[in-house]
Amino acid sequence: MSSYNNDSGDEREECPLCMEPLDVDDINFYPCQCAYQICRFCWHRLRTDSDGLCPACRQPYSEKPVEFNPVSLEEIQKIKQEKMQKKSEVRMKTIESRRPLAHMRVVQKNLVYVIGLPPHLDENTLRKPEYFSQYGKVLKIVVNRGHPYNAGNGVSYSAYITYVRNEDASACVRGVDKMQVDGRILRASLGTTKYCNHFLRNLKCPNPDCMYLHEIGDHSVSYTKEDMLQGKHTADVTAPVEQQQQQQ
Repeated sequence: MSSYNNDSGDEREECPLCMEPLDVDDINFYPCQCAYQICRFCWHRLRTDSDGLCPACRQPYSEKPVEFNPVSLEEIQKIKQEKMQKKSEVRMKTIESRRPLAHMRVVQKNLVYVIGLPPHLDENTLRKPEYFSQYGKVLKIVVNRGHPYNAGNGVSYSAYITYVRNEDASACVRGVDKMQVDGRILRASLGTTKYCNHFLRNLKCPNPDCMYLHEIGDHSVSYTKEDMLQGKHTADVTAPVEQQQQQQ
């Protein structure tokens, strides 16, 4: 008899023939003297649609199973409560293990962070081939208009550009960094992102377009906010520019 772990962490026995999890009443169901356990559905199918022989010992099945002890309602309720309790414990352990991730940021090799953009460049304009699409297929562009800054040449904005391919993001960083647009010098680097709040709470994210992380990121490029304030992530986010300079 084989078993598997479902999404809730429960280990459940499964029928070796149909590979479906055993129902509660199937747990105490043994139709043959050799104690080869299968579900009642497969037992019935073998007896009515096949040769009626046990797949293990090849002896014919009798009209009545050798052992069948139906589970009482009280036992069913107890089993359900135990499963719910175990599911709750597994979820809480998962949430606890992910708690430190709330303060982590992970470098995304397909994400570009650009600062210094003039106000008239919106998302649709930046998608054009003469702008960020010249480096590769763009998945998403988000201009951060909620936090403008003034570097001496008027108000500027930052933006996140997500590419399909990592190499396109690297090409964008190399091509855009220190480029001059409308008297402003752009700075570009690989971007960082955080973990989705639903992932941290071990819940399914309802947003199919969510750009936050839904799985554990690369530990080698993961940094706390304190690490980033100290500039420990700088070498990773500026790697494409550093590689270009070394090749020149």
